[in-house]
Amino acid sequence: MKTNSFKYIFSVILVVLLVACSTKRNTFLARKSHSLSTKYNILYNGGIALDQGVTDLKSGFKDNFWETLPIERMQVSEQTLLPGQTRNSNFERAETKAAKAIQKHSMNIDGSEKNPQMDEAHLMLGKARYYDQRFIPALEAFNYILYKYPTSDKINEIKIWREKTNMRLENDAIAVTNLRKLLKEIKFKDQIFADANATLAQAFLNLEEKDSAIAKLKLATKFTDKNEEKARYRFILGQLYEQKGMKDTAFASFQEVIDMNRKSSRMYVIQAHAKQAQQFDYKNGDTLAFVKKFNDLLKDRENRPFLDILNHQMGLFYDKSKKDEIAKTYYNKSLKLKSNDTYLVASNYRNLAEIHFNEAKYVTAGKYYDSTLTVLEPRSREFKLITKKRENLEDVIKFEGIAQRNDSILKLSKMSDAEREIYFSEYISKLKKEEELQKIALEKASKDVASNGNDGTIFDNGKNLLNNDAQAEKAKASNPRPNFGATVTSSFYFYNPSTLAYGKTEFVKKWGKREYGPNWRLASEKGKNTLKEDENENQKSDEKDVAQAEDERYTTNFYTKNIPTAQKDLDSIAKERNFAYYQLGVIYKEKFKEYQKAADKLELLLQKNPEERLILPSLYNLYKIYQIIDPSQALVIKNRIITDYPNSRYAQLLNNDSINLELGSPEVVYKDLYKEYEDGLYREVIVKTDMAIVQFVGEEMLSKFELLKANLIGKLYGLVEYKKALNFVALTYPNSEEGKSAEDFITKKIPYLEALYFEDETPSSWNIIYQPKSLVEKDNKVLLDKLNKFIKERSIGKLTLSTDIYTMDRNLILIHGIKSETDAKGIAQVLKEFKDYKIQDVATVISSENYRIVQVYKNLEEFIIGTGPTFEPKQKPVLELPKENKVVAKQQQKITIPEDSPNQVNKAEQKQNRQQDVTPNSQNQNQFNGNPNSPPKNDSPGNMMPPSPNSPPKR
Repeated sequence: MKTNSFKYIFSVILVVLLVACSTKRNTFLARKSHSLSTKYNILYNGGIALDQGVTDLKSGFKDNFWETLPIERMQVSEQTLLPGQTRNSNFERAETKAAKAIQKHSMNIDGSEKNPQMDEAHLMLGKARYYDQRFIPALEAFNYILYKYPTSDKINEIKIWREKTNMRLENDAIAVTNLRKLLKEIKFKDQIFADANATLAQAFLNLEEKDSAIAKLKLATKFTDKNEEKARYRFILGQLYEQKGMKDTAFASFQEVIDMNRKSSRMYVIQAHAKQAQQFDYKNGDTLAFVKKFNDLLKDRENRPFLDILNHQMGLFYDKSKKDEIAKTYYNKSLKLKSNDTYLVASNYRNLAEIHFNEAKYVTAGKYYDSTLTVLEPRSREFKLITKKRENLEDVIKFEGIAQRNDSILKLSKMSDAEREIYFSEYISKLKKEEELQKIALEKASKDVASNGNDGTIFDNGKNLLNNDAQAEKAKASNPRPNFGATVTSSFYFYNPSTLAYGKTEFVKKWGKREYGPNWRLASEKGKNTLKEDENENQKSDEKDVAQAEDERYTTNFYTKNIPTAQKDLDSIAKERNFAYYQLGVIYKEKFKEYQKAADKLELLLQKNPEERLILPSLYNLYKIYQIIDPSQALVIKNRIITDYPNSRYAQLLNNDSINLELGSPEVVYKDLYKEYEDGLYREVIVKTDMAIVQFVGEEMLSKFELLKANLIGKLYGLVEYKKALNFVALTYPNSEEGKSAEDFITKKIPYLEALYFEDETPSSWNIIYQPKSLVEKDNKVLLDKLNKFIKERSIGKLTLSTDIYTMDRNLILIHGIKSETDAKGIAQVLKEFKDYKIQDVATVISSENYRIVQVYKNLEEFIIGTGPTFEPKQKPVLELPKENKVVAKQQQKITIPEDSPNQVNKAEQKQNRQQDVTPNSQNQNQFNGNPNSPPKNDSPGNMMPPSPNSPPKR
């Protein structure tokens, strides 16, 4: 009987369990069973995974305090995941648990959900997808809850999560509309109310409506129960007030964060102190209180993880207080702490670079700029600015080095022998002390290397003794070493003669002389005795060489013998120094906007009695600088230029300052002028270019117009005026591509062109020149018709006729293609005497090579006087060359021009070079060589060419 009872009881229990496990029966037991199982089993474990994932996400997130903080501490990653990948396994687990709860315990009966935990499951599903940055699936989960569970007690929280997801999808306007509606529906001002206001504030920040964001963030700060959120919201409020220029209110907001003390994350407290420090009035503020406050912060043990920030702020304080040495100390302390804040590291390097730049330590400044660029974001605007500044610094380093070196040489050259003896004796004493200290440091470091098993790099407590930039700069400042060459000294071991000599001696002492090769330390049995026998001899020889070199450096004669004494050498050094000063003035003015430094360099140049070509450009640049920093002085400079140099280009620029011709944009105007230049309309283009130069004063493209004008001057006025025009471009725009091209052409090509002369050797072809009296083709019709008739009727090879531009008011008519001088003379005679032609105009027979020279120099009359009316060479006109140009021509073009005979030249080579560099002036040859940026085949004196309009000005 009892057995039957147990069977019945067991059957009833089994039936009850089966009924409770069913998701299709709407019974009390089924609802409670599935609800409890969902809440305390699946969702509990999923919630633990979700919380752990959020903790990992926040701990891995690094706030960028240099920008406005986001409301939510979550960084959206741009990394694309492959199918099956996840950013955090905890979120994957939470999503799996939520999906399991929905699949196994959802009781969707008659269109309604009977399990009260399903809204929680879908909420967890949406959160897991949101944190895993799968925002569209997350939005679907939140929308499903709002659709299926409108009466859920989590409905307000779900709406907030939906709008957070909308903002991640950049639907900020929709989020604002929905959140405003939600705030009207919320009855209790609790944490949900705070979260809704905070989310709405983020939407306003995304839409850049800062006033609305501040209002909502205040409400969120007031009603949130979480101290971490209070601190964050107050800090963001301080940032927003700071951006709006409300410094006092911002200071108060940051102070509220500081007053929270341990209730706030230490990160916010330290950053709040840093923000307050940035608002400090360095002129009128209480500096003693500031220093005391930050010294206390530096001593506080709790602040050890943030010493990089505190040291940086102290460095900024002393930097702005003009105490550079102390500032450098704190910046270096901040760098040694190896901060995770890359922009803080970049700021330390950048500020150190600025300090060294202002101290004229340009090499060191360049190194710090390089370090700055390694940690800056490459796509940032600041990266591009510093990159440009670093590139410009190369020119500063170059010209400052030239100026300092040449000034030192000139100063020493003016000393008497006794003064030099005293100067170098003092220098040698300092040198001995310095090298003794280096020797001691090297011995100590070598012992440390041997004892520590180092790899050979010499360090002492983490500092490289032989490559310490700070020590090198300090030693250089206290003991300036005369440098008569262009080499740059370095503190690196192998560039230091004393440490290198000591190292060689020590090596020989230990190893003797060894040939480089594998296993050099090992000596064969056969060679051991030989090695030992040679060791002493080799050691003595090396020590003798080293001692001899060192003894020589310790004599004043070692230095005085290198000082130049010839006036020619001193003039060359002064000339190079003056040009360096000019370049520095222009670089400081145009590239660094350091107007006072630029003015100082140019004023100093004018005191050095510079060559004539530098005076006017220097005065004009001073005028431009003083317009910014001292208008009264600018007026004085302007009057001086107009009075002393009334016919100069600079005077014309100053007189035409206010003219507006309304020609159009500089790009369009230049493109049109360039096209006309290609077509050979030189006379028309030069007038229009003058107008454009007046119109576009101050524009970046002005240098292009100036170079175009210089080339036009070369074509219409000859080499002498061309050189002047190029010199103007080179000195007025030395840092532009056009200025550099002009300077390069003056240096390399002009001396060669100035060395050209008329020659009488057998040429390749001959021409006949006629000089028409009018520029109008109609007026020359009779002459042209006769010449065309002759070319048609006569079959003397392939003859061609062209009208070439010669000068501004003269053209030349040429017959080309004559093979010999005899033929040319015969043709000229026929044209003059034969009854069908009877041309009375004077004909000049000239070789193609000499015609090129005529076009370069515009000296046809000189050629005609030398040849005479009978076409027989009577006298060879020589273009006399200044002595210095002959030297340059010899060096650069390999032309031999003896002082006593300027006609003795390597003619074959000059002929080849001239054919490459100078081409005939003919309108029918003014075409490009295929490349639109290559020079046209025209009468250009050399290969100088204005820049193509397709190449915009370099910014």
